[in-house]
Amino acid sequence: MSGGDHGVLRAPHVPPMDPIMWVEKQLTDKDDAAYQLTPADDALHAFKGAGRPRSILFVSWRDLANPMAGGSELLVHQLASGLAQRDYNVSLLCGGPVEPNSLYRVADSGGQYSQYARVPFHYLRSFRSADLVVEVCNGMPFLAPLWRRGPTLCLVNHVHTEQWSSRFGPVLAALGRMIESDVMPRVHRKSLVVTVSESSRSSLLGIGISKDQIRMIPQGVAEPPPAVEKSRLPSFVAVGRMVGYKRIDLLLEMWESVRERTGGSLIIIGDGPERVRLESRNVDGVEFTGFVSEAEKHRLMSEAWLLVHPASWEGWGLVITEAAVRGTPAVGFDVPGVHDAIVDNETGLLASDPESFKRHWILLAQDADLREQFRKAGIKSALSYPVETSVTEFERVAAEAVLHHYQQSRTDRYSSKPTTAVRGEPRLHQSVSDRE
Repeated sequence: MSGGDHGVLRAPHVPPMDPIMWVEKQLTDKDDAAYQLTPADDALHAFKGAGRPRSILFVSWRDLANPMAGGSELLVHQLASGLAQRDYNVSLLCGGPVEPNSLYRVADSGGQYSQYARVPFHYLRSFRSADLVVEVCNGMPFLAPLWRRGPTLCLVNHVHTEQWSSRFGPVLAALGRMIESDVMPRVHRKSLVVTVSESSRSSLLGIGISKDQIRMIPQGVAEPPPAVEKSRLPSFVAVGRMVGYKRIDLLLEMWESVRERTGGSLIIIGDGPERVRLESRNVDGVEFTGFVSEAEKHRLMSEAWLLVHPASWEGWGLVITEAAVRGTPAVGFDVPGVHDAIVDNETGLLASDPESFKRHWILLAQDADLREQFRKAGIKSALSYPVETSVTEFERVAAEAVLHHYQQSRTDRYSSKPTTAVRGEPRLHQSVSDRE
């Protein structure tokens, strides 16, 4: 999937929102600071300051041009595009390969691992004027508060705890877990942390993030192109990167039993380090497509009778919602991120083990009425979370993160060294970054 394949569509039933705007509050002689920030109209309006768009920098380890891009990268793209369309000045600093974007600036920060050392220098050279840095803590954090004094917001799709062992040896896995679970919460102890599901929220609490720091936004889904008719023959689809925790191995094992009862074909969309080995199993009735265009993904998802999703965890099962909005119900395991995206017995079925997964798969393949019931409920549920809503909620959190930073800074300053306001402190119409 390339960056150009993902458009941000405005749902027709969602009215356009004005950006969030911070306004000056009239101060009295009793105020202990020369300026104060206050959200106007319950924080439904954004920075306008001196009449120029506010600047937001996303720092992430990859963008949609990367062959390993997934749901987290799509979320960042949707947020960045949506904010840019609302006249924010948005940039993305990430590891290569990168692809130019017409809505926001994309800058290459280095290789898969070297970027973690290079990002602070790229920031200081080219992005230090950003009013807000959104650090995407996708496993290995960038620890932005160590190299930036201004407002920082931490975006966590999901906590990787057990995933470290599936990707690295014992030593590196232990180091990764320590940095994510111990170092990151300490470094970001004064930052707000935004996530996309109750499962991820629980995981964040588990690694020591305070509940007062955590904010949630819905994982929005873009409305699809016109519908495509379902396949006449049984057709099932799985979508995801070919990595261990997606458990495509298990899916192939289950398919060999299921196919005897259902017939049809299983189409697996995606690529990754496990693909060659998985394809070499030569399982009957299975087609590996690799990466496909958004148009082709839409066709395959729409034609499928079911989405089958065997992952052991997710931040939010975005492909489940993408399938639902196309009228394709899902079967998945009752695990974090997946049970957030599937409403059991309403938009799909959740399984407790491989045997119940196979039973659910066969049941839905053979019961057209139940599939139709889930299809209608899935479309309704998915459309209740348009991308526009995600952008609006993120905009609120971004504004709160800036306010939170300056309130925290003022509290720290006056608690450590009580003093009175000094005339001439910078006023709000100056760039936020000018006050760092």
